[in-house]
Amino acid sequence: MRIAMVLGLAGLCLLSPPGIASSRAGDATQESDALTETTVTVMSGSPFDGHAVIVRDMAAVLDDSPSLRVVPMIGRGPAQTLKDVLFLDGVDMGITHSTVLNHFAETGELGPIRDRLVYVAKLFNEDLHLLARADNASVQSLSGKTVNVGPAGSGTEIAARIVFEALGLHVEEAHLDTADAIVALKSGEIAATIVIGTTPITGLTRLGPDSGLALLPIPYAKGLEDDTYPSALAHDDYPGLIEHGERIDTVSICTVLVALNDQADAAHQAKIERFVGQFFSTFDALQQQPHHPKWREVNFAATLEDWRRAPQAQAWLDTARSKAVAEAREQASFKAFLTQAGDVVSPDAVSEADQEKLFRAFKAGARPRSN
Repeated sequence: MRIAMVLGLAGLCLLSPPGIASSRAGDATQESDALTETTVTVMSGSPFDGHAVIVRDMAAVLDDSPSLRVVPMIGRGPAQTLKDVLFLDGVDMGITHSTVLNHFAETGELGPIRDRLVYVAKLFNEDLHLLARADNASVQSLSGKTVNVGPAGSGTEIAARIVFEALGLHVEEAHLDTADAIVALKSGEIAATIVIGTTPITGLTRLGPDSGLALLPIPYAKGLEDDTYPSALAHDDYPGLIEHGERIDTVSICTVLVALNDQADAAHQAKIERFVGQFFSTFDALQQQPHHPKWREVNFAATLEDWRRAPQAQAWLDTARSKAVAEAREQASFKAFLTQAGDVVSPDAVSEADQEKLFRAFKAGARPRSN
């Protein structure tokens, strides 16, 4: 009898009162819902292409708990990132290449992606590096040789084919990742490899003059203007591969931050709106050290031809432009007011600091007074 009572009491001690258990479960559900509503995931490329650093910067600057949390995701390059945004649950946005977008829009392999995707912002350009064995004097010397164009179906393969087609160059394609391609280059298994990334690419900066490798120039041939931009690599980018004062011409490719255009998903649209507001309004912070210097090349108001901007981004930009126009008109009215009020205030004699004070007074409807 006593043993039974003791066991019974012990059992009671192991169980929480029903009300407490229910309360905790409710709190957990609320916390889960809040995290889901405020968390935005951004798929980057592989660690080698530099997109991971860019997304990490976003997370560091844009996180504004509890209203927004940015979660970086490591992916497998621009082509796979596009597919992940389209088809993988839990991916809100991703960084891809304009060449990848245009390729799949033209082929239709992934469906009507011009309708299914929007871009949040056009970002920076990434350089295409043609790394070859030093016994190749020019890109044309690669004709008929084996050149690595990255894994099959990758963004690198898409860009490489655009370049080679424009140059009229026919090569035997190899499909290796960057690390394996450099090993194959040094052993002589392949003649060259294409590498695309934010300059300077760490893996290439480690190559010295004794590596037996060289960066070949890529002329900006007719046919490249639709998908690429002219660019150049310098000695400071790759001291071990480029002589001091030398310039290696190449092409660059635009990176783009894209999102799924699912207007029926209100929760997804709310996330994009929350992200856009924080991203655009705090953009200046991303352009400061210690963040990646590529941010200083970004004009988030730039347009991507033939693609639709996310409605949330367009609305933010429209509002910002309207405010800027109104502010400019107000400034013009203020300067005219100062000129007309020359008997009270001499515009040339007003310091910048005093002009700011006077402008605030002007906006408030007050007339500047003489001392």
